[in-house]
Amino acid sequence: MYISARERQILEILLKNTDEMTVKDLSNQMGVSGRTIHRDLKNVADILGEYDLILHKKSGVGVQITGDDHRLRELEQYLFNLSHTEYTPEERQTIILCELLENNEPVKIIGLANDLNVTIATVSADLTKLEERLTSFNLALIRRRGYGVEIEGDEGAKRRAISNLISEYIDEAEILSLTRENIQKRSTEQIHTISKKLMGLVEQKKLAIVEKIVNSIVQDLPFSMADSAYIALVVHVALAVERIQKGEGITINPAYLENQKVTKEYQFAEKIVAQLELIFSINIPEAEVAYITMHLKGAKLRHNNEFINEETSLAVAVNTKKLIEDVSELAGIDLSENRSLFEGLVTHLKPAMYRMKQKMGISNPLLDKIKRDYADLFAIVKQATAKVFPHFTVPDEETGYLVLHFGAAMMGRRELVNFRTLVVCSSGIGTSKMLATRLQKEFPELRHIQHVSVMEFKKMNIDEYQLVLSTIPIADYEADYIMVNPFLNKEEIEKIRSFINKYKIVNSSEKKLPLSIHTNVSKKDPSELMEEMNHIRDYAGTIATILKGFVLNPICGYNSIKEIITEACLMLYQGKKIEDVEAVVQNILDRERLGGVGIPETGMALYHTRSTHVMVPSFSMAVLQTPLKVIGMDDQEMKMNYLLLLLSPRNISEQSLEVLSFVSSLLIESEENIAVFQSGDYIKIVGLLSARLDQFFTEKLKELRSV
Repeated sequence: MYISARERQILEILLKNTDEMTVKDLSNQMGVSGRTIHRDLKNVADILGEYDLILHKKSGVGVQITGDDHRLRELEQYLFNLSHTEYTPEERQTIILCELLENNEPVKIIGLANDLNVTIATVSADLTKLEERLTSFNLALIRRRGYGVEIEGDEGAKRRAISNLISEYIDEAEILSLTRENIQKRSTEQIHTISKKLMGLVEQKKLAIVEKIVNSIVQDLPFSMADSAYIALVVHVALAVERIQKGEGITINPAYLENQKVTKEYQFAEKIVAQLELIFSINIPEAEVAYITMHLKGAKLRHNNEFINEETSLAVAVNTKKLIEDVSELAGIDLSENRSLFEGLVTHLKPAMYRMKQKMGISNPLLDKIKRDYADLFAIVKQATAKVFPHFTVPDEETGYLVLHFGAAMMGRRELVNFRTLVVCSSGIGTSKMLATRLQKEFPELRHIQHVSVMEFKKMNIDEYQLVLSTIPIADYEADYIMVNPFLNKEEIEKIRSFINKYKIVNSSEKKLPLSIHTNVSKKDPSELMEEMNHIRDYAGTIATILKGFVLNPICGYNSIKEIITEACLMLYQGKKIEDVEAVVQNILDRERLGGVGIPETGMALYHTRSTHVMVPSFSMAVLQTPLKVIGMDDQEMKMNYLLLLLSPRNISEQSLEVLSFVSSLLIESEENIAVFQSGDYIKIVGLLSARLDQFFTEKLKELRSV
């Protein structure tokens, strides 16, 4: 049976989407006219008939493949193993790009034409298309008669292009499975031709070894990584080893390298490199360590409280607040009071801003569906991000994840009853939140929904959850779970509804849900209880220290910021809060040089640092009689009337850092807060700090005691 490239593509799209799809949707995805789709659908229906399947057409709704599940799987397997005698233009261009990236020497056009069974003119047209794609990676295509064709550009850009190709064409579950020994044994025929070509850029055995090394070391990271970030790191490291062995080294700015060396991520990168050098018997230069550091710093953090650990959080919070305001204005919906949206966006934007600054890029497998189903919101968020981040190019992939956050916030929440649900989701907190909100909207029973990555899932006790949902296949997990799309289609909603109804019947009568049982016996072991008490102590102790140590000083007679900070530090030294005035002042000024400290559209600037010479956390304010000029967090010059100083010891618990981060976020939380801090009124400021920190502590106490 002959199947053309376009017919195969239509079949693959329809098999992947269980909902009806319009001809317009298909034509948009494939880049051809609706008339062409209508013509191809006739042959598609004939192909389906050979498998006893039907191309079901609903007028005004769309087309859908229906039939026996077993026969559907047979067709999928046939398409999977199909020998590609004909490629779509995009597939052909991808194969050419792989060939060029893999070779260090020029490739002859006639050789490419023969390999692909097309004319030289077709390859030339494909190369013209590729030039546009390569420009986005700062790479150039060199074509000379009698010489051949090759890609020109620095090694870092080439690696970004390879990583992007792999993440675009091979999903996360596929890459993870390729690194697992039990799935490596499957025959190569079972891997899609394009996937085989792409994975040829990184040797599969090497990928498996690298994954084991990376997995053993990232377990000790002070933050957790989403599966997508973890996979990106594994691919990058494996690619680095491959390219180093081929003699392709990377270069880096010496000053940037020195800045990376003092970060905690660099220490973990060094551990990864030490293992790689030992196993592969290669020498890995410091520049490569810095690039691995960059990937660790650009990792997507999964949990809302993880954004607090870095000193740049306030700058991210300022941008987040502005983004929410702009989207609210464009969408006509006030989201400014949605704390969950604010925290979720800060969590995502912190590494996202780093990625954009370093031009790292990110994969978003949901992008096409987001653009299609949330076209208006996507356009609004894209417009707002361009305004908030004028110095960055914000890729559509990043915009797509932001749309998920805003979409989840706009859907709202309902009151729900006791029922524990676990969502395994690989695409990060944005996707998880969207799915969780969809679940809550469709199923009021689902009050307690927790989302985790596959890595976290495998360490958990699953017995306490009544329902497990996953957006990806879970390898080596035998118990029942329901595979779902992050957007939940009708079939998936029915599956979940059926499960819940069955559960209600089975657990009716005298049986109770686990969460409704309360006894006087603690279900926590002593070590868990001690850890919980330590967390409560850290929250409470830091809040008390901040409130007790807050001072408001009028400043006059000083003409420089250094003099003002020195005076403030002298007072802290006398209060036994710091032990070395000169060292702390230098730490603060070093931090200022990394980026603006002024809070835009206010007269405030926040100077902050973590230092070994700071003994206890402290927050203080200086009111300047004469304003001084500073650089704001938006890189614009502004006048500072109020200097705020937030100091932390270098070694401090995550809970204490969370309190300090919350204090900094209060500065831009609302116009009312800004007015209070700029009033210069000690009673009002302490009153605001006390009220909000009390609320913060109550919420944290509930979180800890409900686990």
